[in-house]
Amino acid sequence: MNQPVKRKRIPYGMMNFIDVREDDCYYVDKTHFIPLIEREARYLFLIRPRRFGKTLLINMLAAYYDINNADRFEELFGERWIYEHPTSLRAKFMILRFNFSAVNSTPGRLEESFEKHCTEQFVEFANNYEHLFQPGFREELMSRTPASTRLQYLNNAASRLRLRIYLIIDEYDNFTNTILSTFGKDEYRKATHGEGFFRYFFNVLKFLTSGNGMALERMFITGVSPITLDDVTSGFNIGTNITTSPLFNSLVGFTETELRTMLEYYRDRGALTMGVEEMIGDMKPWYDNYHFSEECLNESMYNSDMTLYYVNSCLKVGKKPKEMVDTNIRTDYNKLRHLIRIDHELGANFSVIREIVENGRTSGTISSAFSVEKMVDRNNFKSLLYYFGLLSIRGVERGQTVLTIPNNTVREQFYTYLTEAYNQADIFSLDFSDLAALLGAFALGPVYGVIISFMKNLLHVVIKGTSTALVGELCNFMLGAVFSALAGYLYKHHKSRKNAIIGAVAGAVAMALFSVPSNYFITYPAYVRFYHMPLEAILGMYQAILPSANSLIKCLVIFNMPFTLVKGLLDALICMLIYKPLSPILHGRK
Repeated sequence: MNQPVKRKRIPYGMMNFIDVREDDCYYVDKTHFIPLIEREARYLFLIRPRRFGKTLLINMLAAYYDINNADRFEELFGERWIYEHPTSLRAKFMILRFNFSAVNSTPGRLEESFEKHCTEQFVEFANNYEHLFQPGFREELMSRTPASTRLQYLNNAASRLRLRIYLIIDEYDNFTNTILSTFGKDEYRKATHGEGFFRYFFNVLKFLTSGNGMALERMFITGVSPITLDDVTSGFNIGTNITTSPLFNSLVGFTETELRTMLEYYRDRGALTMGVEEMIGDMKPWYDNYHFSEECLNESMYNSDMTLYYVNSCLKVGKKPKEMVDTNIRTDYNKLRHLIRIDHELGANFSVIREIVENGRTSGTISSAFSVEKMVDRNNFKSLLYYFGLLSIRGVERGQTVLTIPNNTVREQFYTYLTEAYNQADIFSLDFSDLAALLGAFALGPVYGVIISFMKNLLHVVIKGTSTALVGELCNFMLGAVFSALAGYLYKHHKSRKNAIIGAVAGAVAMALFSVPSNYFITYPAYVRFYHMPLEAILGMYQAILPSANSLIKCLVIFNMPFTLVKGLLDALICMLIYKPLSPILHGRK
């Protein structure tokens, strides 16, 4: 009987490098970046979208540089590139790390939670390195408050002993982004401006990174946008931003070569039921096409978290996941709503989101730093969408960076949330704009009802513009024309109150019935074709209300048709109430 071939586990959801190593998990080796990181600068800042492998990266760096791991080099890195190419800084630092995603962002508890997290990390530091300091170090360290004062004491104590500190801050802007999106700019400013505690913490960091002979020799900060760092430092000047550097385009995430190598590893051990190329073809439109540097357009990156989610399903249950988008990676809805609020501040004529929806792309200059007050600047807002991973670099035209939606995962988020909230928020809103056409059809005849419906939509385009590339206006005209023409025709042949009611009701029914083919064959195919809006995103809008609505025709019959009928009947009811008093005016009589 054949024994199953031993294989490494998939580290899906794992962020601790040492755990990945000790649990014998597959690791996409990024250690060849260590010499590049050392040569780049002492203090580094990296922005990447959520769940892209940032935490695993910095935990790998921590394991490599930790002085306590000096005797564990082979154990931890024996299979890695760096094992054959160690640098002189290996195992030379005490590691002080913070992860600000652990901070409670609720106003009133924020500063307390921040201090609590920092205290826990200083305790961990003392546990790991107390033996390197003089007696009483722990007591002296913990007797000082707040965190910024502890940081200063730690640096001074280590400097006197010629000890070296590597500071790692992961998700530096997590709680500030949550404050900004949930509680607004006022609460955000309390922490990041003036005498705010977070601003003072970074002021201390600036001092410690600018002096001579400081123990704090190295620092690596990660986040998802440059806003907070610009605000707390009055302009980013405490390190080198490597976010768009071509040297570090593939620092996190997976290249297609790295992905193929991993899949071939599992294929060769008989663990896959699908072919390697089939799996790559399946994942590419959903997880690939991130470019973080204009110079690396030939090296696109896969989202590592999503890729591991897919492969994990293939290994565990023998088939791809039912849902291509892992629920854990969906950007927080409140943060997206906040983006929409920012976009509205730009004004309707300058809407970046509308530009992306209508053209499938946008262009501009990626800003490396900007404050919260300047988010509404058009280029800064585009940059924010890029940093959040909602847009990716696709090229350069006329000196401007071309930005597009990278893949279906982002497209689903973008359209399901942003487009729904921004352009589709009134998809089921009641409007009585067809009432004028109905009144005109009764007073002047069915042809005039059609003309009024046409003029109504033409004026809407001229005055307010179009957010649907005229598709919405075209369908609105056709529905209004069907409604008013049929009602006017039936009323014209026998002008009585009874025939007016029959005509209006018949017109409303006809309009409701016509709404199904017009949306099925015109409106939604146009969104799919011209806006690159996946049908799954359209269905998602309906499924948020009724999960069993699993086909477009079903959605139209269940939602659009009854809603259109109700709108038509309400128009008819109002018409019956006001037509007689208005009749003399409509017919030109006093």
